[in-house]
Parts: sequence; structure tokens; C-alpha cells
Amino acid sequence: MEKIEINWKSLWTSEDWWANWLGFTLFILVYLEILSDAPRPSLWVYNPFSSLTGNTIMMVLALMVGLVALFSIGIWAMGGQPRKYVPAFIVIFIIGYIAQIIAGQRTLKTYGFEYVFWALFAGILIRNLLGLPDWLKHAVKTELYIKTGLVLLGAEILFNVLMNLGIYGLVLAWGVTPLVLYITYTLGAKRWKMEKSLALLIASATSVCGVSAAIAMAAASKAKKEHLTVTISMSLIFTALMLVGMPLLIKSVGMSQIVGGAWIGGTIDSSGAVVAAGELLGEEAMEVAIVIKMIQNMMIGILSFVVAVIWVLKVERDPEAPRPRVLDIWYRFPKFILGFIVLSFVSSFILNPMIGETALSAILDVVKGLRTYFFSVAFVCIGLETGFKELGQNIESRDPLKLYLFGQTLNLVMTLIFALFLFGLIMPR
Repeated sequence: MEKIEINWKSLWTSEDWWANWLGFTLFILVYLEILSDAPRPSLWVYNPFSSLTGNTIMMVLALMVGLVALFSIGIWAMGGQPRKYVPAFIVIFIIGYIAQIIAGQRTLKTYGFEYVFWALFAGILIRNLLGLPDWLKHAVKTELYIKTGLVLLGAEILFNVLMNLGIYGLVLAWGVTPLVLYITYTLGAKRWKMEKSLALLIASATSVCGVSAAIAMAAASKAKKEHLTVTISMSLIFTALMLVGMPLLIKSVGMSQIVGGAWIGGTIDSSGAVVAAGELLGEEAMEVAIVIKMIQNMMIGILSFVVAVIWVLKVERDPEAPRPRVLDIWYRFPKFILGFIVLSFVSSFILNPMIGETALSAILDVVKGLRTYFFSVAFVCIGLETGFKELGQNIESRDPLKLYLFGQTLNLVMTLIFALFLFGLIMPR
């Protein structure tokens, strides 16, 4: 009988596990009020400096020092060079924060140009005008930042949210998503003969939650980095268009706020854009949209596990090789999803009953702020890794764009049908 060897060393040398350790550490620091704030720039109209105060700047600098210290420990454990990592991280952090300031401009925010867009744009601009200097490469750890942010996202996903809209929200969010994912993936991989991992990323981005889902699926399927870049670029562009267009369309046809909010929550990719679009429609629509999106986000962990199993047992398996072991699936499974699930469980079933919803909400506000910093840094890194020449080579075939349009259209139509039926006809008023 073959001896099963577990790679215990990966617990402190793997990027996936370090995303968990960093996420858990930060959550504990927030809970203990050692880390009591993750300040965001305030809204501004004409003068970007009006979004900052002396106190805010000091708090941001303190946060930067704390984060660079924590991440340097992880970099050292994974065999990196903290001495070279620190100055590079500081530069990327500052660029990410400037992206947040730009996104705070009231008009830009109204039209859906969020901080992730500006962070990505800044990174691409630097890469294609100046190139990526060798010294800066030491802090370009895109997946580590994104995965840590996704672990923290788990704390925001409360299971009692399921009860807010009852079975109707569950059926809408979990009924449409797998169908759109399967149909879009099948069309791309089998009908159009696209690479399976690219078809999967596009299908997951259009059906679940844009960037977050695509990154989780990329980890589960070991997708190429350029496939992820193409998917994220399309997702950001269409998110901005839908944020502005959907509220206008919903208002023009006289759709109710409940139905409109459910439609927005189930279709717009970014959680931040869902809040903004719901707010444009109305308070009731925003509340429904947020709940639907949070329920939909819960599927990230489930789908990542399913994809890891399918990729090991079927997609990448050599028919002549021995049947893969359970341990092979475990090695493929993105470990940061475990952190996502653990923090969701802790928030829902331990902290919520123990300290109450109000106190937990204050903790989650800080956690959400931290997640914003990680995503802004991550999108700067994505931009720094994206050369126009390479990007052009990856999308020279129009199939990725056509598949994205198909998946997003299918999601819009199916979600609208479910929303009209469940919230317009069935749900008691």
C-alpha cells in the first residue's frame, strides 16, 4: 500500500497558507481593537487633498508600516528577501492609496469608476511607459494580496443573511449561478474550443462575482496568469457600464425596487458596484442587492472545491495514469478558501451571538477597509504585470470577449426571469 506523505512544510512556506495566517492575524488584531481603523479617503469634488486630514495620513502610514511588517514575515518564511520587499511594497502601497483617492471624486464614483480600476490603470501605465524595474518586482505578489483579501471577505459573509430574503434569495443566487457557469463554460471549452481554464474563468466571472470568483477559480484550476488578466480586464469594463446602465433601465421601465435590487445583486460582478448601483436605484433596492450578492459570494468556496476535484479527476488526468488520490485533490484545492470559510463561521456562529450585531458590524467595517487596501495593492500589481503587447496577444482572438458577452447576457436574462418570478409574483408582501 502506498504511503501517504503530507507536506507539513507547506503550512509555513505556501502562499495559500500564508494568506490564511495573515488574514487570521489581522482579524484577531481588529477584534482585540489593536487595529481599530483602516481609513479610506473621503469623497471630494474639486480638490483631492480635501479628502485627507493630518490624522488620516498618520493612520494610513501606521497601517502601511504594520502591513509591511506582517507581510515581510511571510515573505521571509516563503524564502523571499524582506530587505528588498519592504521598499517595493511601500511604493506599491502608496500607488494603491492614490488610486483610492482618485476614486473618491464624486462624479467618477457615481459612474462606477472604483479604486480597482484606477489601481489597475496606474499599474498598466507604469509597466507600459517605464517598464517594470527589477527592484519593484520583489513586492509584486498579486495572488498573496488578493487571497488575503478574500480570506477577510469570509468574515463579512454572515449565514444569517440567508434568512433576510429567505428561500427566495437563495433560489435566485444559487439557482441561476451554476446554470450560467455550466452553459458558458461548455460553450467556450467545447463549442469554441477555447482553453478550458480560460473558459472557466470567464464563466465564473460572469456568473458568480467577477474578479473574486475568477481568482479563486484560477487557483483551483492552475490557470495561466494571462488568462486571469484578460478576464479581470473585461470584468472591470462591463461592471462600470452595468453600474450606470442597469439603474437607468430599471427606472425607465417602472420595475419595483425589490425586483430591480435582486436583478442588480445577481448580475453586477463587483460587490462595491452592486452597492453603488443599488444606491442609485433606492434604499430598498440597495439592501436587497447587497443580500443577494452576499449569498452569491458564498458559492465561491463551494465552486472552488468542485473545480479542484473536477480538474484533478477529469480535466488534467492522464487516462493511462493511476487514479488520483484524495491527497492530490487536497493539494490542488486553494487553501485560502478554508480561511474564507473559517472566518465566515466565526463571524456567524461565534461572534454574532456573543457580542451582538452592532459590535460585529463595527469590526467588519474595519475588516472591509483592510480588504480594500489589499485589493488596491493587488490591482496595481496586476497592472504592473500587464504589458499591452502581451495583452494584445492574449485577446487577438475575439472568442474571450464573445464568451464574456454571452455569459453576461445569459446571466442578465436568467436572473431577471428568476427575480420577476420570485420577488414579483411569489414572494409575499
